[in-house]
Amino acid sequence: MNKHFFYIIILTLTLVACKVNYSFTGASIPADVKTFSVKTFQNYAPLANPSLSQTFSEALKDVFISQTSLQMLPSNGDLQFEGSITGYTITPNAIQGDQTAATNRLSITVDVKFTNTKDDKQSFEQSFTRYADFESSINLTTIEDYLIKDINSQLTQDIFNRAVSNW
Repeated sequence: MNKHFFYIIILTLTLVACKVNYSFTGASIPADVKTFSVKTFQNYAPLANPSLSQTFSEALKDVFISQTSLQMLPSNGDLQFEGSITGYTITPNAIQGDQTAATNRLSITVDVKFTNTKDDKQSFEQSFTRYADFESSINLTTIEDYLIKDINSQLTQDIFNRAVSNW
């Protein structure tokens, strides 16, 4: 028998025996974890876009649907996410010589409680903050949806990595 073939069989059997599902996203999800659930994140940030709660919660669901084979449940998943949006701020950024801002920064902060019902050591409570800069000459309302989508993408990927990539 070819020596390389033998090593491939041993490697394959070893990976199967580990009972861990590997994906190209870097996630390592144990085989006994089959489901996830996301409670709608409540919006406690002053002056935040009224749709932020729904768009963020849906973005978090979308990350797990697209990057894992886990089934989404309305509640009581093996992996459970809940929390709140606590920050939504616009601050001047890159001050120019005439003391005006060349850009502004939209920052969003979410507090996340993650419960892994199969391995409580993996559970956590943590705040995540991300931002996007935009030209100060542009009215926020004209690009706010785009900025929120961009920031939500960053936040949800951070949460995904923290929850299932063991980073």
